[in-house]
Amino acid sequence: MGTTAPPFPSPNVAEAEDAQPSPSSDLRARRAGRRRQMLALVAGCYLIDAVILLIYAEAGTVPVAIAPAYAATGILTVALWTALSESGFNDRFRDHYLVVPQSLASMMITVAFCYIAPEVSILFLCTLYIVVAFASLRATPRQSAICWTFLAIGLAGLFLLTDKPLGMPHDSGLERLATLLVFLLTIAGCMFLGIFSSALRETLYQRGQKLKEAYRRIEELAEIDELTGALNRRSIMDVLDEEMAQARQGGQPCSVVLIDLDWFKRINDTHGHPTGDDVLRTFAITIFANIRGSDRFGRYGGEEFLLVLPGAPADAAARLAERLRQIIAGLDWSAFSTGLQVTFSAGVATPRGDETADSLLARADRALYDSKAQGRNRVTSACAVPA
Repeated sequence: MGTTAPPFPSPNVAEAEDAQPSPSSDLRARRAGRRRQMLALVAGCYLIDAVILLIYAEAGTVPVAIAPAYAATGILTVALWTALSESGFNDRFRDHYLVVPQSLASMMITVAFCYIAPEVSILFLCTLYIVVAFASLRATPRQSAICWTFLAIGLAGLFLLTDKPLGMPHDSGLERLATLLVFLLTIAGCMFLGIFSSALRETLYQRGQKLKEAYRRIEELAEIDELTGALNRRSIMDVLDEEMAQARQGGQPCSVVLIDLDWFKRINDTHGHPTGDDVLRTFAITIFANIRGSDRFGRYGGEEFLLVLPGAPADAAARLAERLRQIIAGLDWSAFSTGLQVTFSAGVATPRGDETADSLLARADRALYDSKAQGRNRVTSACAVPA
């Protein structure tokens, strides 16, 4: 039963795709294909119901004409929806399945035949139940309210304004067979609805997980410098603020190392910008490979980088910076370009008291300037501010 239900989407079809106000030609073609499949299913199910009506007719419960009349009404209705769909009429609407019009049409046919052939009303009432259940898969609360209101009016007229003997035939063997088929097909429709709903929930859950992963990736990309994989300036500054706050609360040191690659403009001019990009990437990879998991490394701007060292006092930070300087200077950079050499200068600073991040970085920058003034390729520690 429930074969006159309006079309509903496959759980593998994206709802976001259905909601596009101006669909592309490919999307319109996919939508039309889905509607075509659903309408074919509806037409086939009208025919199945007609077969059950023929069994009732053979048992003498209803006139023989009821079955072809019901089938013809259903098929003609499906043909109308199909013509509208193929003409592109449905694509004018956000709800391209036309849930309310198709649901109301199915309800009207079902209630009308329940009035015409009340002796087998059990068939039409069961069908009506499945129509509403399937329609609810796509209906909005407003659409559901509209469908329920019209259905309530139709059933109220049938039950209260007529004295039709609504029946469930079961006297003869054929009647019992037909009624059995009514219930079996209704149960099958309910089971299909449950399976479909479960598949839809699973699909929505999977999409939700993919969406979360996409958002996570977007956030990650928003924090990461695309070329080097280091944190970008905004992110490394946020990290510095957080680490300094935690250091003040916990009474632990937190040092920074401000690094500048020596003569980087000359590297770009002499060896080319692609080589310069390779230098930046290799430099960042090398730094990552030689710092602790708790240390945070970011691109401060251009060829300047900032290393935040939670829990590291000034002397430990200076030793780490010096070790990194030696590692970078000792790499065989000629693999990128003949005669290429890369070194860096650095300034190390450790906050004291309630010093701000800006003040700390200013001291680190002055120490970096001292390193450059002394010939580059060296590490200089900043003078501490008074406690």
